[in-house]
Amino acid sequence: MRRPDDWIGHDLGRRRVSWTDRDAILYALSVGACADRLDLVFEERLRVLPAFALTLAQWAPDALGAAGAFDPTRAVHGSQRLEMKAPLPASGDLEMSARVTGVWDKSAGAVFDVEVASDHFVATWSILALGRGGFGGDRGPVRPPDPVEEAAWSTVVEIPANAAALYRLNGDRHQIHIDPAAAAAIGQPRPILHGLATLALASLAVAEQTSRHPADMVLLEGRFSSVVFPGEAVTVEGWANGGFRVSTARGVAIAGGRCAFTA
Repeated sequence: MRRPDDWIGHDLGRRRVSWTDRDAILYALSVGACADRLDLVFEERLRVLPAFALTLAQWAPDALGAAGAFDPTRAVHGSQRLEMKAPLPASGDLEMSARVTGVWDKSAGAVFDVEVASDHFVATWSILALGRGGFGGDRGPVRPPDPVEEAAWSTVVEIPANAAALYRLNGDRHQIHIDPAAAAAIGQPRPILHGLATLALASLAVAEQTSRHPADMVLLEGRFSSVVFPGEAVTVEGWANGGFRVSTARGVAIAGGRCAFTA
C-alpha cells in the first residue's frame, strides 16, 4: 500500500452533477426547514441552502477511499469546510473537479484533505483514516483554541426522529444511519445522524439567532467530535465572531464551528 502522503496532489477527476428543485427541497426538509418556510421548500419562491452543495460533491471523498488511499470501514469524517462563490440555482448541473490537497500524520491515523472545486463553491472534506498514521509526516495545522468567553446566544434544537432516514435520501446511504446492526458494529447503541446533517441543522440555528437568511451563507465549517442521535436535543451556542458549537448531553458534537453570511 502506498504511503499516505504519496496521495498528496492526487487528481480525483471531474464530474458533472445535476439536480432539480425537488432535490433542493428534500434537502431543506431533511435538515430541519419547516413547511412554512416557503422560501426554502416551495419551488416558486425557492432559495437553495448553500450546504446542499455538499450532497452534490460527496462523490469525491468516496472516490478516494475506492482508489485505495484508506479502508472506508475504518475512516471517519473529521471536519468539513464549505466556501460559496455564487448561490446555487433551484435546478441545474455543475461540473466539479477534486484532488487531495493535504495528508497529515495524527499518529493513530492519517487525515486526508479532499478539495472539490466548482464555479459555485469550494468544499473540503477532512477524513481521518484510522490505522494509517505514524508514517513520519507533518501533523498539520494547529487547531484554533476553543472560545473561553461566554456565548452570545444559545438555543436548543430538537432533532426529528426521522432525520437520518430523510437525510439518507440526499445520497449518503451508509447503513450506520439506518440499520441498528450496522450502528452496533461501530459501537453505537442505535443509528446515528450524519455529521453533515448536524452541521446544516446548526447553520439554520445560527441564521435564525443572528437574523440572517440561511441561503445567504458564504462560509460553513466545523469539526466532528462525537455522534448525534436522531430524536435527541442538541444545544447550539454562538459567538459574535460567527463561531458556534453544538453539544449533546454527552458533550461537544461539533467544535470549532464557523458560519459567515453575505454583508
